[in-house]
Formats: sequence, C-alpha cells, structure tokens
Amino acid sequence: QVQLVESGGGLVQAGGSLKLSCTASGRTFTGYTMGWFRQAPGKERVFVGAISWSDGRTYYPDSGKGRFTISRDNAKNLVYLQMDSLKPEDTAVYYCAASHAALDSGSRYSTTYHYWGQGTQVTVSS
Repeated sequence: QVQLVESGGGLVQAGGSLKLSCTASGRTFTGYTMGWFRQAPGKERVFVGAISWSDGRTYYPDSGKGRFTISRDNAKNLVYLQMDSLKPEDTAVYYCAASHAALDSGSRYSTTYHYWGQGTQVTVSS
C-alpha cells in the first residue's frame, strides 16, 4: 500500500525558508511523478511543482519558478520541497502526491495523482 507522509512544516517569518519532506513507501516509484500541491483555507488546491522519480526532471508553474525547488533522494525514498523567500500568501497546507503517469504538462492537475499524503501546515507571518 502506497503511503506518503509529509513533514517539515511550521511557522516562519516572511523572507525565510522551509524545506518540506515527503517520505514515500509501499512500492517502487520508478516511472512515477511526485507532485507538491498546496491549499489555503477556502481556496482550491494549487499545483506547486513536480519531479520525475526516475530522472529528476522538474516542472513548475510560472508562479513558483525561482522560489520553490523540488528534489528527490531515491535511496531514501524522499522527495523535498525547498521554499525560499516565503511570503504570507504562501501560507497553506502542503501536500505530496504520487502519479503513475510520466512527468508532463498534465502533472499540474490534481486529478493526475493517485496517492496523497495527509499534508503539512506552513504558516508565513508578516
């Protein structure tokens, strides 16, 4: 059974950094796409970025380029989301997700993903 567990969330001041981790277990993730999404209260879930488990290629929305970086450690079954220059509007619950599909432009849609973590809260104070 696939399980995704996020960690590393917390409270940070504007301009600060946080690094979230997603521990993936339950199968071999070769060929999978691992995505990060966030959801603020009362708002829709938003795509933050994704990474190919196999070759490390990444895909980001234009809004996230430059401040957010996704990486993975295949040996440890970990996916990371490094967030820099955080803003109060980055406050949200951040979710890790896994998709059977290869990384492409469709990776920005939450419906592409088959497995989800429980989320971790990130709060950015002004």
